[in-house]
Amino acid sequence: MTSHLRTDRLRLGVNIDHVATIRNARGGLHPDPLRAALMAAEAGADGITAHLREDRRHITDADLEALIGSISLPLNLEMAATDEMLGIALQHRPHAACIVPERRAERTTEGGLDAAGQHNSLAPIIARLKDAGIRVSLFIAPEAHQLDAAARLGAPVVELHTGPYSHAVTEAEVAVELERLQRAAAHGAALGLEMHAGHGLTFDNVGPVAAMPQLAELNIGHFLIGEAVFTGLGPAIARMRAAMDASRA
Repeated sequence: MTSHLRTDRLRLGVNIDHVATIRNARGGLHPDPLRAALMAAEAGADGITAHLREDRRHITDADLEALIGSISLPLNLEMAATDEMLGIALQHRPHAACIVPERRAERTTEGGLDAAGQHNSLAPIIARLKDAGIRVSLFIAPEAHQLDAAARLGAPVVELHTGPYSHAVTEAEVAVELERLQRAAAHGAALGLEMHAGHGLTFDNVGPVAAMPQLAELNIGHFLIGEAVFTGLGPAIARMRAAMDASRA
């Protein structure tokens, strides 16, 4: 487990969901999430993340099939802990499956998974994913009891929810949330968990998170897709990659 405690090169997973959101706003085939994934690979991404939601509001089953069949980077499937999504994951066998909370009315994932309170429902899903050779991660709040629960569940990876940090306004609020993340990253690493983080990260706030030595991967999507409107997707990803590398160095 020692290899999970520190990594010198921080991986960047690019979430392409909102390319599909733009496409679905009008219908048709453009813009194509697969094309975005291929461009992300060229620009320096280490993996691709896609969230197949129950209501299929952005990524669709056809998108998932296209990604599985066409990209060389590892695919991280974000999914709710439901029988339907478990079946889809077992059918397609992505590199990784990140279990996230999901509510139909939310615009985006609004909080971390309650790993502590949902142990009995999560345990069989995690076990089946692991048996299929799929790397399992849990998207959780940076709280010690949730990390402890993830370890008890046998999930090898957790992704810390950076939303409260990213959305903090005052310097004092930012400092409090950053300290929460730092404590959580250290606690999770001490448990032998591979530590990831993501949600709401931008060029301006990624530095302190990327500098945490316990983190192995950041997953960033909405900001990069929005920035691509102004600069192009490749340059946006390259700039984020450079900011992460500078902070880790």
